[in-house]
Amino acid sequence: MELDSIECVSTVDGGADEDREIRNLHHGGGNLHNHHSHHPLSHQHPQFSASKPPNPIGANVSPATNIMGPTAIAPATSVHELLECPVCTNSMYPPIHQCHNGHTLCSTCKTRVHNRCPTCRQELGDIRCLALEKVAESLELPCKYYSLGCPEIFPYYSKLKHETICNFRPYNCPYAGSECSIVGDIPFLVSHLRDDHKVDMHTGCTFNHRYVKSNPREVENATWMLTVFHCFGQYFCLHFEAFQLGMAPVYMAFLRFMGDEAEARNYSYSLEVGGNGRKLTWEGTPRSIRDSHRKVRDSHDGLIIQRNMALFFSGGDRKELKLRVTGRIWKEQQNNPDGGVCIPNLNS
Repeated sequence: MELDSIECVSTVDGGADEDREIRNLHHGGGNLHNHHSHHPLSHQHPQFSASKPPNPIGANVSPATNIMGPTAIAPATSVHELLECPVCTNSMYPPIHQCHNGHTLCSTCKTRVHNRCPTCRQELGDIRCLALEKVAESLELPCKYYSLGCPEIFPYYSKLKHETICNFRPYNCPYAGSECSIVGDIPFLVSHLRDDHKVDMHTGCTFNHRYVKSNPREVENATWMLTVFHCFGQYFCLHFEAFQLGMAPVYMAFLRFMGDEAEARNYSYSLEVGGNGRKLTWEGTPRSIRDSHRKVRDSHDGLIIQRNMALFFSGGDRKELKLRVTGRIWKEQQNNPDGGVCIPNLNS
């Protein structure tokens, strides 16, 4: 499907006279080049110290205690160096393997080096470094997302499990028109969507979009449009697309919240499409961008319009798709009767 033939005219908060034409790029979002070196999260996190907390400033510390000053950092740093896999440079977790000369590596990399020690090239065998495993299990360390706000401390061997579900972990780019590998916090991703993907940005909690396509019978899996809305101090992604559902093409609109699932449940939204005296309405809770675009789409969690119904709404001779999708976002009231009030912004 040639996405250049799709005309998306958008208005926000009832500003019908200020329709602005939006002509989408091809499915890949144009020639987009992501420069990971400028990403704020691309730097390596510093190694954490496993030593005891230092004494208060000014306290006298004897050399025997060895818990303050530069001499205290060396033992902790050397422990982390010992636990660093020489192949992938990630921290090693039990089981930790070693060769006959005592060189260690993680269990994942053992299969990648074809049973040869990457340091001395000797055969590895099946020797476990039990002493280093006990050292690893005895450590308690902060989550690697501590710099992003996570206050949790975990045993060394359970850090990985937590970090896969940590609420402070960076988000994946929510853009669905290309396989974008950028990750970051919400402010960074908003700037990334605007500057790199050229996504339309609006302020306000109501919207009115018109989608036009000259040949609606030629439908393939393709994202049509992503629009970002800013309201209630949060950001929301409105998706509208066409894809095959079995043998029949359908059109779908849904909203995703740029934040975690627990926060997303504080908001609701409605979508409506109609014409010729008929209308379809959808109401639900936005999904978090923790859930991928494909996961939300494939779960059918949104407004779904069959092609025949979409052409009926379009009117005329059914040779051109003309859909107007309206909707609004509101905040669920939580002991605050004014918490869900939406004040339209006509200056977006």
